This record gives sequence, structure tokens and C-alpha cells, in this order.
Amino acid sequence: MIAADDIVATHHEAAANERPPLLVLEPLEAFLDAHGLGSGPIEATPIGEGHSNVTFLVRRGHTEVVVRRPPRPPLPPSAHDVLREARVLRAVQPTPVRGPAVLAIAEDESIIGAPFYVMEKVEGDVVTATVPPHLDTPEQRRRCGEELVDALVEMHAVDWRAAGLEGFGKPTGYLERQVRRFLGLWDHNQTREVPSVERVGGWLRDHLPASAEATIVHGDYRLGNVMFAPRAPARLVAIFDWEMATIGDPLADVGYLCMMWRQADDPVGMFDLNAVTRAEGFPTRAELLARYEAGSGRSMTDIRWYTTLALWKAVVFMEGNYKRAISGTTDDPYLKTFGDGVLELARNAEEVAFGG
Repeated sequence: MIAADDIVATHHEAAANERPPLLVLEPLEAFLDAHGLGSGPIEATPIGEGHSNVTFLVRRGHTEVVVRRPPRPPLPPSAHDVLREARVLRAVQPTPVRGPAVLAIAEDESIIGAPFYVMEKVEGDVVTATVPPHLDTPEQRRRCGEELVDALVEMHAVDWRAAGLEGFGKPTGYLERQVRRFLGLWDHNQTREVPSVERVGGWLRDHLPASAEATIVHGDYRLGNVMFAPRAPARLVAIFDWEMATIGDPLADVGYLCMMWRQADDPVGMFDLNAVTRAEGFPTRAELLARYEAGSGRSMTDIRWYTTLALWKAVVFMEGNYKRAISGTTDDPYLKTFGDGVLELARNAEEVAFGG
């Protein structure tokens, strides 16, 4: 959905609105002209789920590109960093990592009111609530799960220093920093007292595993953040939403993937975001873990801790989105449903952490 004040022609027009716009067309056209990206007026359409960073498909004549920028302020510290996202995407472009190509980066916030970057449009399908017809067989569903794991193994195998990501993240102490950072984010995001968040945070702090060798970590690696080719057989062609990427413990991505993956015998909850993977053919979490372990050579011994970390971080993030919704900085009605869902997810995190 596009609100009336989301896209404006000029900054002068934006000044008459209560909220800052998401796109300002005239300066954006000038920026695209300077980088040889199409010509003529812009036709912009929002794409993706739009619950975090904001993504637009931009058409100019026969040229189609994708523009990605942060949501409206206020934003929690260090979140929604599109310049960081663009940097890691550019770094992995020459590697086997299946990321979209970055075409231009704008650090100057005066262009549209926030930093942004432009990337190529990739053709294919993102599997969310349904599976596209050409992949909707047990065999192709299984291939989707296997491709998801294999692409993650590829990402974690990249020599991040050789890719130019020295200094992108701190390779040691990643897990301790994650716990500390998200406790701080909870203080920023919380709208009410949820004691289980502090209890799980304490459990995570007291049971830190020994980290595997540091790799690129995506930070939001799940079925809904990848794209498959528009025809069978299932082939993963792009990984999106790199805003949380860093250098750290690769098993954080694996725990998150498990947390987001539903299988047929799971109870139904409010945040059944990937319920589609309950369908026949999709691998179970145990099968995903076995394939990752075989492909990467990393042990899954401590995966319970990493899955708990993922659940707990999701609670913190979702509370932040709920705060945005009730404060009026977003029009997304989905985020307003997070009130009870955050509490449910916090209970799930406790069950995984303390359940044995």
C-alpha cells in the first residue's frame, strides 16, 4: 500500500506534509541519470513485505531497477543500515554468494531524505504464503529446502578478508556482543514489561558456546528472504535483506533458519510466517541441519542455544516494530498485530531455553 505522502515530486511538496516522504522523484531521477540507469520519468512500486527497510521497483522506460532505503524515523540505533547492506553485497559480488548486484550507492541523505542504494532487478519467485506452480511438487519443495541450505553453506565458505570485509565486523566475541546489544535494544524498543525477555537474555549470557571460526553472517536468513528461478528445477538465484549482515558465528544463521522453519508436526502460532514449509516434500529441521553439517563440516551440538538466540532476537525486533506501529511512524497494519505475538514468542524462547 502507498500512502499519499510516501512518494512526492519535490522536496518543496514534501515540506507541506506532516511526515517525511519515502521517495522524492526529481532528485532521484537526477541521481539515476548520473549513473546511467534509465531515462525519463520514474514509475515506482513498493515490493516485498515492507516491514523493515523499504524497497521500490523503479521503472524508467525499458529500464527496471530496485531502490532500497530505511523506513521513516525514528529508528533504533544501528538498525536499518542500508549502506552497510550495500557494502556487503558489493563485497560478495565476485564470489559464489547469490546476492543481487549493487548498481549505485547514495550516502547523501539530501537526495530523498535518507541514504539508499540501487540494485539490479532479479527475475524469479519468493516463496512466502504459497509455492509457485512450477515448484509445487514434493520433489521441487525438497529441492527448495536443499538449495536454501546449500546457498548458506556457500556464503559461510567465503573468505571475507579477501572479499574486502576486514573491519566489517569483529570476528571474536560475536555471541557475547549479540546478547549485550539486544538487551540494549530491548531497553530502547520495549513498550511494556516482559520479564521472560530478561530471563532468556540471562540464560543466553550464562551458557555462551564456543564460537566456530568467523564467517559472513547474513542475520535474517530464511525462505522469505531468497528468490528462486522462475522455472523448474528449483534453483536459488538471489539472497535479499542483508541489513543485519556482519562477521561472526555462522551457526547464528543456522539457528535463525531453524527458528523460522515450520514442519508438519509444529503447533500453530501467531507468527507462523513460513507455514508453507509444512507441506509434503519440504525437509524437516533435522534434515536441514544434517545437510548443513555435511556441507560445512560444522557440528550442530549447540544448535539449541543458537535457536534460542534467534527467538529472543525476534522478540526484540518485533517489539520495536510494534512500537513503530503504535507511535504512528508506519502505516503497516500487520505491525499493529505484534502486541500479543511478542508475548507468545517470548514464551517460546523460554520453552526452548529451559525446556531441557
